[in-house]
Amino acid sequence: QVQLVESGGGLVRSGGSLRLSCATSGIMFSTYTMGWYRQAPGKEREFAAQIGWSGGTTYADSVKGRFTISRDNAKNTVYLQSNSLKPEDTAVYYCAAGARVGPLTSIYNVEYWGKGTPVTVSS
Repeated sequence: QVQLVESGGGLVRSGGSLRLSCATSGIMFSTYTMGWYRQAPGKEREFAAQIGWSGGTTYADSVKGRFTISRDNAKNTVYLQSNSLKPEDTAVYYCAAGARVGPLTSIYNVEYWGKGTPVTVSS
């Protein structure tokens, strides 16, 4: 059974940092594009970052320069290092995985989701 399990969320002050982790099982991790989406209360789920199976990355403009996505294929784990956090970054962050040709910037290419980890940034 496929599982994506996020961790590392919590409460942080504006300007602070968090590192989110997503541990996966049940997939051939090294062949998957991995990504992060986020969803604030009352808003639609939005793309944040992705990393391809070959290492190429894509970021939403809202997080570019502050967030870094990385992967450790030996641990079947993807990370999101989130720096210079702002109150508008407050959301539930979801790990996403897809092995299809299309990028994870499109939600329709996501095959598997984690249950999410909440991030709250105080001012």
